[in-house]
Amino acid sequence: MGKFNKTGKRGMPALNTSSLPDLIFTLLFFFMIVTTMREVTLKVEFRAPQATELEKLEKKSLVTFIYVGKPTKEFRAKLGEESRIQLNDAFAEVSEVYDYINGERASMKEEDQPNMTVSLKIDQDTKMGIVTEIKEALRQAYALKINYSAQPRQ
Repeated sequence: MGKFNKTGKRGMPALNTSSLPDLIFTLLFFFMIVTTMREVTLKVEFRAPQATELEKLEKKSLVTFIYVGKPTKEFRAKLGEESRIQLNDAFAEVSEVYDYINGERASMKEEDQPNMTVSLKIDQDTKMGIVTEIKEALRQAYALKINYSAQPRQ
């Protein structure tokens, strides 16, 4: 009497994967938009002092950063407790700042070179002598547009 037969085995229907590439590209596009790439790995500790005024930078691609502060814990055994200069991902001396600025300027487009900004990110406990030496090296490199980074006062 029964019309339904249990003896006939049916296979699983094939999975429709026609929209799978669209989903994958949508996810890829989403992560490309949301993710930011870190340019420099900080090797110095940096606590900015309080600031009284802020200046908005127009084009961040024209900004070159110089970090000054005590080395992080992993580098203290080798470098000590004194403040160090970090240019890109390497420690440097004041004498290397001139060549670094000229190299950064040479890597820019010619029309952007006059608008280059040097941002000094200096720990608040750093002695002023090293800051003065860096500023003198920047003057010699004709990097006259200098931006000091600090936290705004509340």
